[in-house]
Amino acid sequence: MQELNYDETSKVIKDRDEVISFKCELQENLQKAMKEFVEKHPNWDQYRILQAAIAGFLMQKGFQNRDLTRLYIGNMFSMNFKD
Repeated sequence: MQELNYDETSKVIKDRDEVISFKCELQENLQKAMKEFVEKHPNWDQYRILQAAIAGFLMQKGFQNRDLTRLYIGNMFSMNFKD
């Protein structure tokens, strides 16, 4: 697995879904754990893990938003929701 390397550019994946990139430093033990997880679960990658983790954190803290819920569920269960 590659190390996380975000740049500050934005790109559009779909008509409505924008991706905002940011630079993120991770502790070495977290990076190793992600690498091991991805090696055992090839349908996951570092971006999907981070998206699911951030969405899950926000939902646990009470942030309620339909798009956020769709992103979280979609990442956790490999679903692609249409409007």
